[in-house]
Amino acid sequence: MGKDDTDASTSSAGAKERLKQISAHVEPNTQRKRRRRRPDSELPADYSDILGQIAALRNIAATPDPNNRGYVRQKQAGKLWVRERVEQLLDPGSFQEVGSVSGTVKWKQLGGIKEEPEDYVPSNNVQGFGRLKGRKIVFTADDFSIRAGHADGALMEKTIYMEKLAIALQLPIVKLVDGSSGGGSVTTISKTGFSYVPPLPSFAQVVQQLNMGIPNLGAVVGPAIGLGAARVVACHFSVMAADIGSLFNAGPNVVKNATFEEGLSLTDLGGPAMHCTNGTIDNLAPDEAGCFEQIRTVLSYLPDSGTKLPPAIEVSDPIDRISESLRSIIPRARNRMYNPRKIITEVVDQGSFFEIGALWGTTAIVGLARLAGRSVGIVSLNCEVNAGALDALGSQKITRMLKFLDVFNIPLIQFVDVPGYAIGTAAERSATMRHGVQLATTYYSTTMPIFSVIVRRVYGVAGGIMLDCRDPRMRVAWPSGMWGSLPLEGGIEVAHSYELKEIEKKEGKEKRDAKYKELEDEYRRLMNPVRTANHFGIEEIIDPAYTRRVCCEWVSHVYENLLPERIMERVAGRVKPTFA
Repeated sequence: MGKDDTDASTSSAGAKERLKQISAHVEPNTQRKRRRRRPDSELPADYSDILGQIAALRNIAATPDPNNRGYVRQKQAGKLWVRERVEQLLDPGSFQEVGSVSGTVKWKQLGGIKEEPEDYVPSNNVQGFGRLKGRKIVFTADDFSIRAGHADGALMEKTIYMEKLAIALQLPIVKLVDGSSGGGSVTTISKTGFSYVPPLPSFAQVVQQLNMGIPNLGAVVGPAIGLGAARVVACHFSVMAADIGSLFNAGPNVVKNATFEEGLSLTDLGGPAMHCTNGTIDNLAPDEAGCFEQIRTVLSYLPDSGTKLPPAIEVSDPIDRISESLRSIIPRARNRMYNPRKIITEVVDQGSFFEIGALWGTTAIVGLARLAGRSVGIVSLNCEVNAGALDALGSQKITRMLKFLDVFNIPLIQFVDVPGYAIGTAAERSATMRHGVQLATTYYSTTMPIFSVIVRRVYGVAGGIMLDCRDPRMRVAWPSGMWGSLPLEGGIEVAHSYELKEIEKKEGKEKRDAKYKELEDEYRRLMNPVRTANHFGIEEIIDPAYTRRVCCEWVSHVYENLLPERIMERVAGRVKPTFA
């Protein structure tokens, strides 16, 4: 065999070997042992097992258990179940829950990695997104039927998350409080094995919201205890259900051991008669539905945050509507009273006045209204209570309202009839001047626009701070206006004390009374408001019938020219209102 034949044979053998190797890759040996299937390969590709677990837990949470002791107690007390509340509060179909499966779950093992929920106690607070008359909000709602609202099922983590969401998304937050809203219980000690120093992690966010002008609206729809009470009282606006609401730092059993007050009911301790008349809670509603309606109403006046303008609506009430009844509403007899609420409702858009705090601080009237469809704040003194003299509670009420308006960029309309601060031992005992000075500092530290209508009296420090807190002053007076350092009644006695005493001593009481009448007539002639206008002490005296038109023109200018600039100042950080 020649050399060429040998080379050809070797080349053929090499080619066959390479072909064999390629075939081994293309057609693997079917006899080779297969890999063992992993447990994951037995699970459905569409994750329907996980989705099924979520659906099962959500179904348990959304279905009331009539055999549950807490649910039975809730219904026996005449209260709505938490999810019934959510349904009644929000626009239909707008509820989007956050943390829908948070809670305590007992799992049943099915072999391998498979399991299913066997028992589930949901978190005792329902939270999420929804809409109120089309406005998107976040909300929290306590479930008193589970551990009376005490901390459980990641409740604190959920609550803090919702508070942060309200800030990040700049959305109003509504809080329905029924229980302690995640406050502590002694049973927590046995579960954790230790006692803790009480934290308050969510209040930093609450204070931030309040000062950012993110509406915080709260309702007491059961016993609000401890932390629950604090959460609702901190809100910009709060309302209590008259039939089921109460609020206190600690319940009757704790009070009995601490102060020896026995036999107290929830309403005795902190019901509407207590807290809707002392300023702890702003408003009273007949029931839960009434609470929800008041929350919707208040929100309709407010922006989503302090960097936005309040919403405007279309109205049919003419801007130039003339109110002839206002010409005679102030009696010519100086000591006669009138209904100040009639002035408010006659001037503002028809049906738009919403009073806040009607049951406390009754020497003052405050609330929200609209002029030409735009939101305004209202402050008025109430001559039907203590002759309108501003007492400690009235000062606190107006102070709170001024801060409220300032953080929400809402201009203020004042109807001024103030004889001064309240006097006498009761006024001094209740620290009237302390709270009056606090009111003064608030008038001068807030920056929302203010327009004043002097309807009758303006006297003393109280009158001065209400009318002199902006430069230039924006105000008008009615023909019924009267003003000075103090009212004539008493003022003449002080200024002419010696003269009147001498006349009475020498000539008798009749001569003294005649001199007093002569002095009074002279002072009243000089106090003609036209004389003040002659000296430009009052900028303009208007016909009361045209008050609405004057106020509407001012409000329109404020919204079109001043408030947009104020918004930019807030965004830039140069205007920083504070509510808390």
